[in-house]
Amino acid sequence: MTKRRLPMAEHADTLSLKALRELVTGLVERADRADARIEKLEAENQRLRNENDQLRLENTRLKIDNQLLRDEIARLKNLPPRPPFRPSGMEKATGDKPLSAKDPAPRPRGPKNDTKRVTREEVLPASVPPGSRFKGYKDCFVRDLVLRVEVVRYRRECWVTPEGDTITAQLPAGIRGGFGPNLRRFCLMLHAHGQVTTQRMTTLLNDVGVEISKRQVVRFLTERLDGFHAEDAAVLHAGLVSAPFVTVDDTGARHANRNVYTTHIGGEHFTAFRTAPSKSRLNFLALLRGNYQDYVLNEAAFTFLEDRQMDPALLARLKRNEPRRFADQVPFLAYLAENGIDIFDRDIIGALWSFLH
Repeated sequence: MTKRRLPMAEHADTLSLKALRELVTGLVERADRADARIEKLEAENQRLRNENDQLRLENTRLKIDNQLLRDEIARLKNLPPRPPFRPSGMEKATGDKPLSAKDPAPRPRGPKNDTKRVTREEVLPASVPPGSRFKGYKDCFVRDLVLRVEVVRYRRECWVTPEGDTITAQLPAGIRGGFGPNLRRFCLMLHAHGQVTTQRMTTLLNDVGVEISKRQVVRFLTERLDGFHAEDAAVLHAGLVSAPFVTVDDTGARHANRNVYTTHIGGEHFTAFRTAPSKSRLNFLALLRGNYQDYVLNEAAFTFLEDRQMDPALLARLKRNEPRRFADQVPFLAYLAENGIDIFDRDIIGALWSFLH
């Protein structure tokens, strides 16, 4: 079919009425044909998109099948299995990286707010010629850090009572093994906040004049941590009691060549982290209990177990007229075994543990 040539649009003022009609009709026909081609291209584009999605799904299935075959080959060859989860990204988070859009903005430059707590004031004299007039002072605030090693000799008074008993004055709180509490705080801060190793910490302390061994630094970091554990448990208990909502999440990581799970329990004003080799329901319930080790079987517990449709025969063995309280897990499991309950059945124990005070 021969393509009809239309009159030029820029010469429309000189065209006759018939030529104008032909021009408009031809333009409308071209527009219709263009619409038809656009619809055809859109349909083709959608078909290609659907085909692309199918190919992506197929590619994902093939990758999974390939990994399963690799794992099977490794098992047949007695090779070490692939870890069940990827390594944690905490190592990347501790390294130096440029400020991204999601990171908080740096502190704006401007006047400092610590000029009202000056710790030392020093007057600097000026060399002036004779006849000069004093015009006051020009203040300049300088921020500096002072690390000073102290060796304190405590002279403890010793008294002998009329009965012959010797009384010696007590040392200040926090002094253990010839080292003060501030030195231990400094080591804990460097290790926890600065991620400084014990060898580098020992070298740093020796360089500034502290006579201390690496073994003593390790003792600072690993011994007498009951206060921290008690504070951590108190934070978890107070948060669970007072928080209007609680969020929970867990992540896997490798520690000491073993697979472990770190569980996050947090709310609006508290956060607690617990690491354990399992992330089962029993482990999670144990984490929520914190330092509480007692077990209670009362009317509320039996009502909850009945709602969970637990075997009435099992409940009849446990139900008594008065609530029973157990000091810890050992007498509780012994009581279950005495009543003919399989303490190795995870479903039964999990249901019982779901309502423990």
